Amino acid sequence: MKGSALELAARIRCEVVELDRVVERTQRVWSRAVRSEPDQDLYIESVALNLHGLYSGIERLFELIARRIDRSAPSGETWHRDLLEQMARDQTEARPAVISQASANGLDEFRRFRHLVRNVYTTNLVPEKIAKLMAQLGNVWTRTRAELLAFAEFLEELDRPDSTP
Repeated sequence: MKGSALELAARIRCEVVELDRVVERTQRVWSRAVRSEPDQDLYIESVALNLHGLYSGIERLFELIARRIDRSAPSGETWHRDLLEQMARDQTEARPAVISQASANGLDEFRRFRHLVRNVYTTNLVPEKIAKLMAQLGNVWTRTRAELLAFAEFLEELDRPDSTP
């Protein structure tokens, strides 16, 4: 598992950089959307798409961790929610929790929004719901980002010569 742990740590670090870009772009576009400029709906749609992409990117990392480290990924109708909960729990002898329960709670709002974006027309997006997510985005991402990077460090520790297998 040591080599794959290093590979996964590198993937987490690369994805965090990309997700930083998504967050920055989302915040930039949101600042234009709230100014009530012409075509405000287009800015709101862009924000919604970027929030969708942010959660999808985080979830991809969670899937990799579940498969490569936990050796068990949830399935079934509620697998998205179950995966998020799995990442907030220690996996005995495999790994510590990847994220805190506070991060899981915050990310769950983004998970539900991602589901909404996938299943409604963009003309049905509610700007007030997006505003609520945007108000939370900075704190949720900052905490989740730090936890993902700490988990990458944990994975790198597994490959150190003095670490246990």
